[in-house]
Amino acid sequence: MEHDTWHWQEPGEAWKGVGLYHITLKIPTCEPLLGNLVIPENDPTQAYVECTSLGAAVLDILRGVPSFYPEIQILHYCLMPDHIHFIWYVRHAMPRGISAAVRGFWQEVKKVGRLFSFTPNLIRVEYQERFKTLRDEIGEEHYDALPPIFTEMPHIRPMGHRQQLPATFGYIDMNPQRLATKRLMPDYFRVQGNIEIAGRIYAGVGNADLLQAERYMPVHVRSIWIKDAVEHGDDKALRDYKNGCVMAARLGAVMVSPFISEHERTVLDVLLKEQLPFIYIADNGFGDYYKPSATLFDAVANKKALILSPWSYDPHKKNVTRAECVEMNKMAEEICGI
Repeated sequence: MEHDTWHWQEPGEAWKGVGLYHITLKIPTCEPLLGNLVIPENDPTQAYVECTSLGAAVLDILRGVPSFYPEIQILHYCLMPDHIHFIWYVRHAMPRGISAAVRGFWQEVKKVGRLFSFTPNLIRVEYQERFKTLRDEIGEEHYDALPPIFTEMPHIRPMGHRQQLPATFGYIDMNPQRLATKRLMPDYFRVQGNIEIAGRIYAGVGNADLLQAERYMPVHVRSIWIKDAVEHGDDKALRDYKNGCVMAARLGAVMVSPFISEHERTVLDVLLKEQLPFIYIADNGFGDYYKPSATLFDAVANKKALILSPWSYDPHKKNVTRAECVEMNKMAEEICGI
């Protein structure tokens, strides 16, 4: 079912000014209709995507956007088998805002989708002419019944400052490599169910062999240490604890934590940088098309991480509650055998 409202747009915001936008258009069924992943010599670092005729048509429409909206500059894009990422730079204030431009792009790719549904083998050079004749040829009722393929509007992420741009470029460019890694290592990126630990049932993604380690250690920074550091300027206990966690990991302990606080995340940063093993407890379950975040993806690929969650996936969940934090820290202790 097609949506009629822009869920990403906050009430009262016009989105008409100068800004950077990371936009993602997906095929909701996740069918690889836009391109085919190629992995030369099974090396994911060389992976790239070859366009299908539909993918090429979508790129043609994308490249043509500045002709209709001269305020927009296309900074970057990456076509994947079932979605496309692109970055727009709005250089001047727009009379109707970014929403009008994105909606116009979406309407055009839906036309291509309907055309592709009717004639899957349509070659690229034909589609513009076929737009003009297809509705008359098959009748408006039959045309409207054709699946548009792109039934969901693009998702837009406004970028708050230019410093986000290099990171977003890197994220987009890594898409083919990460997809290739998932395909070459399916056992590590497939959701594994019914993992029982201390009477709880978890689902997990990553290296389940980490559950057979000889030694575990939880990472749980106590509030009293933070209070001493902030209110009394005495951060010795806090520093000693974090250093002790890193030293234990270097000596072979598997660290276990939901890594909630900023101090716990600094420990995680070291584990990631030094490729040390850890078990990450997540506050949400795994959806049908789950992929670890960019932060965790490489650790899973390097067999250094296991992500566990006892909860079912909630697509509407945004924030973790205090009760969940307490419960996840308890899970970490259970896994460690404390």
